[in-house]
Amino acid sequence: MTQETGGFAALGLNPNIVAAVIATGYEEPSAIQQQSIPIILEGHDMIGQAQTGTGKTAAFALPILNRIDPSKREPQALILAPTRELALQVATAFETYAKQMPGVTVVAVYGGAPMGPQLKAIRNGAQIVVATPGRLCDHLRRDEKVLATVNHLVLDEADEMLKLGFMDDLEVIFKAMPESRQTVLFSATLPQSIRAIAERHLKDPKHVKIQSKTQTVTAIEQAHLLVHADQKTSAVLRLLEVEEFDALIAFVRTKQATLDLASALEAKGYKAAALNGDIAQNQRERVIESLKDGRLDIVVATDVAARGLDVPRITHVFNVDMPYDPESYVHRIGRTGRAGREGRALLLVTPRERRMLQVIERVTGQKVAEVRLPNAQAVLDARIKKLTNSLAPLVADAEATHGDLLDRLTADIGCTPRALAAALLRKATNGQALTLDAVEREQPLVPTSSAPRERTAGSGDRPERGDRERRAPMPLGEGRARCRTALGARDGIAAKNLLGAILNEGGLAREAIGRIQVRDSFSLVELPEEGLEKLLAKLKDTRVAGKQLKLRRYRED
Repeated sequence: MTQETGGFAALGLNPNIVAAVIATGYEEPSAIQQQSIPIILEGHDMIGQAQTGTGKTAAFALPILNRIDPSKREPQALILAPTRELALQVATAFETYAKQMPGVTVVAVYGGAPMGPQLKAIRNGAQIVVATPGRLCDHLRRDEKVLATVNHLVLDEADEMLKLGFMDDLEVIFKAMPESRQTVLFSATLPQSIRAIAERHLKDPKHVKIQSKTQTVTAIEQAHLLVHADQKTSAVLRLLEVEEFDALIAFVRTKQATLDLASALEAKGYKAAALNGDIAQNQRERVIESLKDGRLDIVVATDVAARGLDVPRITHVFNVDMPYDPESYVHRIGRTGRAGREGRALLLVTPRERRMLQVIERVTGQKVAEVRLPNAQAVLDARIKKLTNSLAPLVADAEATHGDLLDRLTADIGCTPRALAAALLRKATNGQALTLDAVEREQPLVPTSSAPRERTAGSGDRPERGDRERRAPMPLGEGRARCRTALGARDGIAAKNLLGAILNEGGLAREAIGRIQVRDSFSLVELPEEGLEKLLAKLKDTRVAGKQLKLRRYRED
């Protein structure tokens, strides 16, 4: 046995699974894998506390595959994930690790795709079902016996599922499964809501906790720029003009943002492509290969879609959207600075995101210096430099090879050589602005003040007041108090996110919560007046979509 396979083989895994793991490039099990795999193999229920990026997918996928019976054509393992992207990622991981296990089939079940093929795959005997809670409940309404044969359940990123409001769906799923199942729960944090689930649905669980070791590579030069939220695309375009990069990955939060930014870059002549959870695996592989061989220079990606992406020629990482946590930031910028090479990571920060920047600096122990967005003069200088570099190699023998043609063209057109050269430059640069005034007109200068103010259209200095004036709060229900959070639609928040978080962390019944009004820059929630201060204290550390909820009593004036 080779040394590479020794670590995984020693955990008691099937040799075919070990071989598939080694083929992916893993050499030794990570800490979470080392501790979790034996526990799951022995059939124990387990609670694993570990951050994304620690190898937790393999920590549950490998032992679950080891316990699957390929001869039984029926669902045997269910993995629940909070989002479509994560469900697809986990399903892909299972397929990779099961490559040398003939007869094992994996199906991903998520919203936004036709239900028919998903249900058909389950009924045809897919042994591994990876699902989002909402879509799985849709299937259970069609066929309540769909989970009757499942004897292994994994809840991946359980805390995120509760933040997204899936508590009721989880209870439906638990009831639809055999009580004799093995249940494994992974969560980055263990709030009271997660502990309550464990107490109700896990049997004498073993606990595994892996301390996060967040650190960055010193070879990576880090910097941040303060911009307005609606100026990010123009800021990226301006940065690309002056940054000398080989290949670049730009991180955004949503699938739509990958498409929008990639389209804007392509329109400016950059070789760019989007990478998100909707991209098929074969297309994803083509994108990565194109980035490796130079057919693409820029990939715009979400965190989940970029996992496992390793392209040595990436010299720059642009964090166009702020990551949800410091761990994600570390993983993002780690895509550059590989193999001892230098890398550069730029982070766009809106005024309301300064606190997260401070958290990143504190957790990583490194200062992320502020830099200014390049002005029109810097853009012009960069353009002329690129033009000079492209023309310089052509000048050496140009007169000898094209001198006669130059004479003929100037005579036929009736112009001077200088006028002809200017015309050819205009043609070669495709009308690109190459004067200071033209550059400033083409790219209105994005404010570079270290303290920009965010405004909404037609609002004053306080966006919240502007929103409030345009749409007054609904009448307050009897016996309720109205509370306010600074989280709103611009933070990717929906009413169900707030409802799920308050239900789970506050220990309330659903009927105790009144109307929830989500505005652009804040949200209003109706809560019971009785015991309100105690409830707000319980919710003090609650996070929604990676941000602190910070509910406060709303004073109407």
